[in-house]
Amino acid sequence: MVHVEVNTGEQGEPKLFMVGLPDTAVKESQNRVFSALTNSGFTMTRTRTTINLAPGDVRKEGPMYDLPIAIGLLMATRQVELMGAGDYLIAGELSLSGAARPIKGGLAIALLARKLKKRGVILPFPSSQEAALVEGIDVIEVSSLDETVRFLEGREQLSPQTTESVLSTLENRENHTSDFSEIKGQKTVRRAIEVAVAGGHNILLIGPPGSGKSMMAKRIPTIMPEPTLEEFLEILSVHSVAGNTIKGPVNRFQRPYRSPHHTISDVGLLGGGSIPGPGEVSLAHNGVLFLDELPEFKRSALEVLRQPLEDGDVTISRSAGKITLPCRFMLVAAMNPTPCGYVGEECTDSPAQIQRYRSKISGPLLDRIDLHVEAPALSIEELRNSKPGEDSKTIRERIAQARQKQRDRFKDQRVPCNARMAQKHIKEHCHMDQAMGDTLQMAMEQLKLSARAYDRILKVARTIADLADQKDIQMNHLLEAIQYRSLDRDNLY
Repeated sequence: MVHVEVNTGEQGEPKLFMVGLPDTAVKESQNRVFSALTNSGFTMTRTRTTINLAPGDVRKEGPMYDLPIAIGLLMATRQVELMGAGDYLIAGELSLSGAARPIKGGLAIALLARKLKKRGVILPFPSSQEAALVEGIDVIEVSSLDETVRFLEGREQLSPQTTESVLSTLENRENHTSDFSEIKGQKTVRRAIEVAVAGGHNILLIGPPGSGKSMMAKRIPTIMPEPTLEEFLEILSVHSVAGNTIKGPVNRFQRPYRSPHHTISDVGLLGGGSIPGPGEVSLAHNGVLFLDELPEFKRSALEVLRQPLEDGDVTISRSAGKITLPCRFMLVAAMNPTPCGYVGEECTDSPAQIQRYRSKISGPLLDRIDLHVEAPALSIEELRNSKPGEDSKTIRERIAQARQKQRDRFKDQRVPCNARMAQKHIKEHCHMDQAMGDTLQMAMEQLKLSARAYDRILKVARTIADLADQKDIQMNHLLEAIQYRSLDRDNLY
């Protein structure tokens, strides 16, 4: 929290001083605030005035301090008596006319207010809309400096925004224009995607051009279960810091889907900048990060994914500050089997070229991808088939039932899905008999799998059992999980 302190009537030249490590946008606020005060019918101070933004060792950035600075100046010059101002966290940008403009991080401000046991927050629209999703505090929506003053003086009553009214304005998933029923053939890949979404597992699709890899990946949002309100708040908190609001890009009550181009930089993917901000991995939190043409991404960009995939959060350190952002996402990647894209007689690449192409994806990164699935080219007969496949709604219902089993299983353990199981959860919920243990050991030895791959096979088998409504993992569940390790087999293609 930043405290805005204003002291006026000091000895010396009539001038305004702002201290507390303000950046350029904050320093310029005095010009906006002076015009807003004048145009709202108030007078400006004609004495030496100091504005302190405490704590002084934290860099302040952005225009969100305009509104509290204006309120502080009015109170310091005794133009208004605002006894209730301390009950609220106040933020907002001011136009020259005195109108209030939205700011980044409205949801984060509301969460801070609840943590500090404040009565509520005062924010402009639409920042107030996202803040209203936080229950337990009053969210007051203001349109101008004058309206804010009248509310704090008690001369105007403003009703707090409600969570229900905000949720009712969000679009739902039924507005999707695409559906899994449009996918022709590829039953194995469709099944693998269903397993991956049901357990939150990472998946890699391998196949020639035109096999439908990107088409299927883009339809994953249509089969994902709705986030809980807590998950949606986590999603929105990251997007709010990035400047997106529920009246803009985040206008649906559903999980995010991010698909960056393969030319993206390390900073764009992981996050950062001179003032640290979220990257694509954090913007995909509780949702999907789709990387098409995986080997075309820079090696350094792919390697920075290793720690976020394992830990579920990313820490960014810069000279301006250090932040830790959540990034528990489902990675969906697609690639061709060879540089030319084809296999067999159609392939024009040498074995050395193919090996060089595949080696762009390191073993440690592949280890963190639970399912490797081959998407073969479609036959002419499959393309001509007009019979629709299973629709997204039917698949989504099965996935929702499997996710509910996982929520019940990990209740009060902060484990959202099977993919996030720790060692103790694997031991407790992934029991195997002697025959299954021998089968998995043989697969590990033949495929030369790592210990991390061993755990991921068990997690995938647990998800397959959930989809089958089975309490324990069966042999067929384990075998299906093992066969989803295509790139671990030396004879692939």
